[in-house]
Amino acid sequence: MKHTGENVVRIEAEALRALADRIAGPMALAFQRAVDLMFSCAGRVVVTGMGKSGLIARKIAATLSSTGTPALYLHPVDALHGDLGVVMRGDVVLALSASGETEEILALLATIKRLQVPLIAMTGDEIWCLSQRPAVAPTQASSKRVSTLAAAADVALDCSVDKEACTLGLAPTASTTAMLALGDALAVTLSERRGFKEEDFADLHPGGKLGKRLARVESLMHAGDALPRVTPQTGMPDVIYEMSRKKLGVTAVVEGEKLVGIISDGDLRRLLEKRGKDVLDLTAGEAMTKNPKTIAAGEFAATALALMEEKKITSLMVVDGSDKLQGIVHLHDLWSTELV
Repeated sequence: MKHTGENVVRIEAEALRALADRIAGPMALAFQRAVDLMFSCAGRVVVTGMGKSGLIARKIAATLSSTGTPALYLHPVDALHGDLGVVMRGDVVLALSASGETEEILALLATIKRLQVPLIAMTGDEIWCLSQRPAVAPTQASSKRVSTLAAAADVALDCSVDKEACTLGLAPTASTTAMLALGDALAVTLSERRGFKEEDFADLHPGGKLGKRLARVESLMHAGDALPRVTPQTGMPDVIYEMSRKKLGVTAVVEGEKLVGIISDGDLRRLLEKRGKDVLDLTAGEAMTKNPKTIAAGEFAATALALMEEKKITSLMVVDGSDKLQGIVHLHDLWSTELV
């Protein structure tokens, strides 16, 4: 019992190593064919599985969806009682079954074939590759019977393991780990092929800590009536009033809608040290800092923070491509993103 935990991890690690060798070697064509089918899918990838395989199927569907491949999980029992209607022409079905003989999944095959929906199977068959039709004879363990699900699939992926990590050899452990890793391998490969970028990932994760860290400037900036702004002709008393009223320690100076400068608390202090009370005789245009640092509304909050740290400033004006003022983002606004 002392080394049980260690042995479980080692057995599962070995299963993953063997799986990686198959993907890099004899199963490479089957893996690529599966990726091709899902990439060219005009609909969704419908992932199904029972029991522990079903739990893995749920996670695979979630990972595909969050990395740019529309997917959903379909419980095979629910499918038998009406939910199979969610499967339509243009979809791809990814079915998980360690034995390849799960009755609830086999009962779906007739409808899947009738709809001419491509079927990808993940089973424990030691078949290496069934990526072509008619089925290619197994290249290893050819004397072993290929499961019904693997034989029916357009692409059969080999999730076989030498042994389960369970000391009784019964509980799905190494086999479900292999299925999960193979699902991740498919999802990440598809993501790269689609050119899925950080900003795409952010769009699909608006909530929680991850969503906050990937927040965009436009979701954090002050705009509309909350945006302090004056014209170049505005007198300094009114500039100070606007800055105090909006409580951001800065105001934009605009001509029409175009940003032409800013005035910050720091600017006011330096002007007072240099000119004393005469500063109140100036206009905003005479006191402003020209060519202030700006950022686009679509940039990440992390980009805004990096620019503030680099320039040692506490706020950025948000403008569009023609320097039209859209808002202002302050260092305090970034606190909620957990970046600072």
